[in-house]
Amino acid sequence: MPHQVPLTVIAPIKPGQRESLEQALGRMRADVAHNDVIPFGKLPGLHFARLLVLDETVDLRGETIPAQLVFLEDLDAPLDDRLIELTRVAAGGLDEIFRHCEGYPASGPVAARDQVAYLRAHMVEPAANYVNTVGLSLQQIRQQAQLRDAIEAFLDGRDWSDCTPEDVRRGIQTFVRGEPALGWALRPAEGPGLFFRLKELAHFVAVPLALLIASPAILLALPGLLALLRALELTDRAPVARPNDARILQLASLEDHIVQNQFSAAGLLKPGWFRRTTASLVLWLVYWGVRHLFNRADLAGVKSIHFARWIFIDGKRRLIFASNYDGSLESYMDDFIDKVAWGLNAVFSNGVDYPRTSWLVRDGAEDELAFKYFIRTHQLPTQVWYSAYPELTGINIENNAQIRAGLFKTMNAGETEEWLRRF
Repeated sequence: MPHQVPLTVIAPIKPGQRESLEQALGRMRADVAHNDVIPFGKLPGLHFARLLVLDETVDLRGETIPAQLVFLEDLDAPLDDRLIELTRVAAGGLDEIFRHCEGYPASGPVAARDQVAYLRAHMVEPAANYVNTVGLSLQQIRQQAQLRDAIEAFLDGRDWSDCTPEDVRRGIQTFVRGEPALGWALRPAEGPGLFFRLKELAHFVAVPLALLIASPAILLALPGLLALLRALELTDRAPVARPNDARILQLASLEDHIVQNQFSAAGLLKPGWFRRTTASLVLWLVYWGVRHLFNRADLAGVKSIHFARWIFIDGKRRLIFASNYDGSLESYMDDFIDKVAWGLNAVFSNGVDYPRTSWLVRDGAEDELAFKYFIRTHQLPTQVWYSAYPELTGINIENNAQIRAGLFKTMNAGETEEWLRRF
């Protein structure tokens, strides 16, 4: 089974081309899965995708940052295969979209190898990337949903009132064995390959080892760094500015159409080496944590996120955060505030105008209203967003995986009853 990889492509938009680009993106929204530009539904191994435009802006030094197109996908590995499939399925659409961007040929069909080369040249590696369940492929998610639906239909087809839980489970097992379309469920789910697991083990060990080696220098420098941090926290701007009503309505119009939602936001980092270094180190540790500790359908108690990534752009002057999650934005924010406010503070307090923190992890997001204003102010409209399984929440997907895992597993009476309650 493949592991999952992020694709992040960011390209500057040519002057005067933004309106035409947004018209092309608008054509995609009517049928994101099967439009004639990039039909995401035809791309194998694609979980989520989005296209959005970053407005032209000015950095803290007064320098203009041009408008940019951001193209994100969450994919089953290998990335090389996914890029080739993208050029096969959407060659003309890639031309139509990226022709508005700097460096892309202005006319004529572009060869697939040149399209891949352009995408690779504009790829940005995320500072951190979260996957709800590492190794859970698109095919497996869809198959396991099919398995649950088939079993539920089977259970609904007769009266089980006189049967023990063991009888019901045996009946389910006999049904699945007799269904050729469910033959794959007779085998245990595959895990990621050996090479991937060895690479992950090496990374799991390397980060704590690096911290252990550096610990004498860290302890020596820590008092001075903490003093500098606290001085900056006491003098940083922390305005509580209510977002524009029209902007809120625009963002709300793009939300709550299916059981999942998308979130995209960008903001400037606070000036100086200290904030850039702090943000980089925090996200380095975040990536280790989400890669090795929170990779089984649970991000420090938050179970609603499918994929998320943090991306430094513009020479680390700005940070983008993008996620795919279940439920409303309000419940999503509340979940984070209640369970991991300290984590929000550690990352986003390095951004301009974040609510005031204490010692990097305290306060900040605990001021609920100020934090929600900050989020809405920095949120971006996502012009195009695609989900490959719009009817499934993260909890649904995890439940379906447990149904498949327990189907032929040896169980006692209590475990059998618990397994049956999953239907």
